[in-house]
Amino acid sequence: MKDQPVIEFENISKRFVYSAASPRTMLEMLVNSVSRKDQFRQEQDLWAVKNLDMEIRQGQCLGLIGRNGSGKSTVLKLITRILRPTTGRMVVRGRVSALLELGAGFHPDLTGRENVYLNASVLGLSRTDVDQSFDSIIAFSELGNFIDMPVKHYSSGMYMRLGFSIAIHVRPDVLIVDEVLAVGDQAFQNKCIEHIYKMKRQGVTIVIVSHHASTIRSLCTHALWLDKGSMKAYGLVQEVLPQYEFHQEQRRADQEHAVKEQAEAVDKAGIEIHALRFLTTEGQEQSTFTTGDEMVVEMAYTPHETVPDPTFELMLVRADGIQVHTVQQQFTGVTLRPENGLGQIRCKLGALPLLPAAYQLKTAVYGPTTQANAYDTYERPFQITAPTRPQTGGLIDIPIEWDWLSPIS
Repeated sequence: MKDQPVIEFENISKRFVYSAASPRTMLEMLVNSVSRKDQFRQEQDLWAVKNLDMEIRQGQCLGLIGRNGSGKSTVLKLITRILRPTTGRMVVRGRVSALLELGAGFHPDLTGRENVYLNASVLGLSRTDVDQSFDSIIAFSELGNFIDMPVKHYSSGMYMRLGFSIAIHVRPDVLIVDEVLAVGDQAFQNKCIEHIYKMKRQGVTIVIVSHHASTIRSLCTHALWLDKGSMKAYGLVQEVLPQYEFHQEQRRADQEHAVKEQAEAVDKAGIEIHALRFLTTEGQEQSTFTTGDEMVVEMAYTPHETVPDPTFELMLVRADGIQVHTVQQQFTGVTLRPENGLGQIRCKLGALPLLPAAYQLKTAVYGPTTQANAYDTYERPFQITAPTRPQTGGLIDIPIEWDWLSPIS
């Protein structure tokens, strides 16, 4: 199996056919006849996945990213054979374990112990396999003596912990994870994530859906960006994830700026920020930079009152909310006046050490006595691509040199 892809999709598409429900009562028939809903009762097609091609090899970890409704869960259900493709060829080699709905198939009147054997058999384990793994399953779930209590009395956290523990003890070749890492308390969540990392190191192929970019960035080797069922981008995670994050941040920023422009300009005070631009040192405007590049930030503003000693602030924030750097500069002795009109200010950021990701540059302007509240704020996204060293991870790029202290055989 090492020479063959574990998962192959060749021109895979999945169509769902839906139509309006037929009236079930005389009242519904009467309402439909008045509202003329009959004309909309014809069947309609929904293509959840369209013409998808991909290969996943043993030991790779693929992150599925995209907005809600983009087809991510459909892809997972195709891999687990819950759904069959409408068109195309799909091959999945090896045992698959899915963390989709933890505890699905549990019988509420059976004890935890009985449900372990029931659920594990559904996932493909023999009774002998379950006997060998039983103590480990219970130890991982941390249920202790509660294992002999009917699961209908379990809390939601206990229920999910037992389901997670069973699924990871199936010893799968392929592990499917769909937004179920929020299991139990923080300590147990960390244990679950660490176990998934362990399975990855053991060569298990992992396909995961998560809206947390930090999880995708740290766990995955590859990423597939889906949009309305179609493949937007597919490749190494450090190449695809920044594109997706930047797209999302740009969309959000455009919406916020549109709202800001539509707001009524009433009782403007202090200083208003109109625009924010990213420039190269040669003066070319762009929003994509490479690790190690210099970047010039240009801000356009208008003073609506006399403001002495203004303070301008820049804050770098990664798309997942991690604050990278903040700097403030107060211009003592400078007074901004309304009669001066539109003004501009520039700040040069030298040799950015940031690794590939999407970032937000947030700006703010304060007066000498308004440090608690900004006169105005403005933000724009940019992205960092093409790391200087492909085998890097984390937040920043640190120059590293290796040296041998013993002879090389």
